[in-house]
Amino acid sequence: MKVEPVTLAGAHMRLEPLALDHVDGLARVGLDPALWRWGLSALTTSADMRAYVETALDERRRGVSLPFAVVHAGRDQIVGSTRYGNIAPADYRLEIGWTWYAAAHQRTAANTETKLLLLAHAFETLGAMRVEFKTDALNVASRAALRRLGAVEEGTFRKHMLTASGRVRDSVYFSIVDTEWPAVKARLTARLARA
Repeated sequence: MKVEPVTLAGAHMRLEPLALDHVDGLARVGLDPALWRWGLSALTTSADMRAYVETALDERRRGVSLPFAVVHAGRDQIVGSTRYGNIAPADYRLEIGWTWYAAAHQRTAANTETKLLLLAHAFETLGAMRVEFKTDALNVASRAALRRLGAVEEGTFRKHMLTASGRVRDSVYFSIVDTEWPAVKARLTARLARA
């Protein structure tokens, strides 16, 4: 499994390989404190966003992450970011996460199409056997969204991470495996058609 920068395009959303050129656009939509309530980071300034992007690009250089800018294709406007992370090529496994959208694009077709693009590329092009997701145990909305995707809740890693505020976070893990992908794809495609 060889994960390399790629642009993934759907009817509404385009995922572009993250670059420093995206910092200003991301900062325009991504410094809302509500976006970072459940995150491990708390971005409040353009400098914070630049550091966030630089860290993601360093992870890409090291082959452990493939970050994207999420762009609303019709408006050619950046609306958020997502990435493949914890890439384990020998195990045909990766994680989808670090996902956030501007408030106006939350609970819209943006997330459905973004996840469909990422999952299709992971399973159909990269040949992944397993795609993982994790979220803060307290993030009820994220947990519900992962279940709606068709991801299977696998368990909780207790005292797993420290948040930017210093709170000790339990993380709930979910996954989709290759044999489940056709049913998940059909569900997401149908949901997107209704959007």
